Amino acid sequence: MGPDTTSIVRARDVLHKGIVTIDGMATAGEAAAKMRSEKISCILVKKRHADDAWGMLVIQDFIKGVIIPGRHPSDVHVYEIMTKPVITVPADMDIRYVARLLFRASIRRAPVEDKGELIGMISLSSLILDNKLF
Repeated sequence: MGPDTTSIVRARDVLHKGIVTIDGMATAGEAAAKMRSEKISCILVKKRHADDAWGMLVIQDFIKGVIIPGRHPSDVHVYEIMTKPVITVPADMDIRYVARLLFRASIRRAPVEDKGELIGMISLSSLILDNKLF
């Protein structure tokens, strides 16, 4: 007899639906202010056109691209310090594989995609802390 597929938890079952985006031409200061007001630790950077890739800006990007080099946040554009391209997770992916993908790629979070549209974000910590998986 095959595995019980009714107990499989998928990315779509545990994602956070709120996605906050910013334009790559925004300054690091504007991005930080938006992240503070939304109480988030990462923000997606919008595509410039349909064939472009998503970018992501996380706290470490501010540290590496603004604080350590001693740059002023209003002099740095988001596109200069963001990570791009971003790994996306299919909405129907089993969370065991989501966890493995994020862990092996050394990333903490990723957007969840369904039929070419971003529908939420998933993070390693949310798999443990925000859900009743254990």
